[in-house]
Amino acid sequence: MQKIKTCLWFDKNAEEAANFYASTFPDSKVTAVQRSPVDYPNGKACDVLTVEFTVCGQPFVGLNGGPGVPHSDAVSFQVFTDTQEETDRYWNAIVSNGGKESACSWCQDRFGIRWQIVPRALMEGMADPDPAAARRVMSAMMTMRKIDIAAIEAARRG
Repeated sequence: MQKIKTCLWFDKNAEEAANFYASTFPDSKVTAVQRSPVDYPNGKACDVLTVEFTVCGQPFVGLNGGPGVPHSDAVSFQVFTDTQEETDRYWNAIVSNGGKESACSWCQDRFGIRWQIVPRALMEGMADPDPAAARRVMSAMMTMRKIDIAAIEAARRG
């Protein structure tokens, strides 16, 4: 058994979120659903209390805690991609299913979780040993929402 697992608070839709993540990302699945054995202040017997799931191999627990505790930009999930196709697939899955675009690789899913869909080419370009190339990559990224790998690579080359 693991020593630590991240718990995410949801407004009664943890199972829906876990199923969405499992269908969107590789090495992802719902592993357990716990239901309440009795009525409780925020729900009824048999309501889903928690959902255990993995996203890209990382374990999580989704807690159906109820309203009033929104997610924020203070916590986000970075998913690193190798191709534009992979970048587009994850970005589009999140944004086109009730999510929102943001700047510089950030987006938000319909459950309020913030994501960064980050091509490795972006990270490599920002770490370029040539400071001018790194600046060009950073400047190009600052104009984007979803990252365009070809544009990042062109900026890196100058």
